[in-house]
Amino acid sequence: MTTHETTRQAWDEASAKHVREHREHLEQARTWSLLPIEEELLRPLLHGAKVLHPQSGHGLDDHALIRLGARSVLGVDYSPTAVSAAQRRADELDVPCRYEVAELPESGLPCESADLVYTGKGALIWMADLDAWAAEMHRLLRPGAHLFVYEAHPLVPLWAWDPEEARVREDRSYFATSHVNDTFPARGATEHQVTLAQLVMTVLGAGFELLHLAEHPEPFWRPEGDEPAAAWDGRLPNALSLLARRS
Repeated sequence: MTTHETTRQAWDEASAKHVREHREHLEQARTWSLLPIEEELLRPLLHGAKVLHPQSGHGLDDHALIRLGARSVLGVDYSPTAVSAAQRRADELDVPCRYEVAELPESGLPCESADLVYTGKGALIWMADLDAWAAEMHRLLRPGAHLFVYEAHPLVPLWAWDPEEARVREDRSYFATSHVNDTFPARGATEHQVTLAQLVMTVLGAGFELLHLAEHPEPFWRPEGDEPAAAWDGRLPNALSLLARRS
């Protein structure tokens, strides 16, 4: 089995969690909200917007986007299990969210079909070719539309989850191109790395105008039941937010 196949299988198996926790996710979706910085940046852009959510995962954020004013959300994920679970939830709650299976960067969607691309929270690390992904997002957005990313900071793979001391893992490098995931979904999945500079230059190179870039100390995800890591105590970057406009 290739590295890509191992990663895809690991993610599809991990997505079974969304099926097992359907009732819990159904209740969460009724009141789910975005992070404050997301709401601040996206609220002015969402009224009547057709949103594309690549790497949509469990899809809970899509319900928050609808409540903030989006007309519809199309989620795309390469896990049939994740897509099926998210569609079932949307159907039961009667919200205008639709989900499709596609392996990015080739989405198969029509050009200039979205007003906003919303993604992140563990999405970009699975993209082996970020340049091709950014080019596809540019193709799918209408002129003047926006790309929004809230994602783990590129330094996050370096942080050890030691509760006593914030430190860099000896087995990781900021300038590595990939590493084997050992948290979630694990199972030998491979994460792809880029530096902050590479991410920004990729977005600019695809034809976007950068409107906002900020670094945040709080991680977007923490494993359940573990003691908080010292790397999360507010001294180190653990997330970033990026907003860009298609030229």
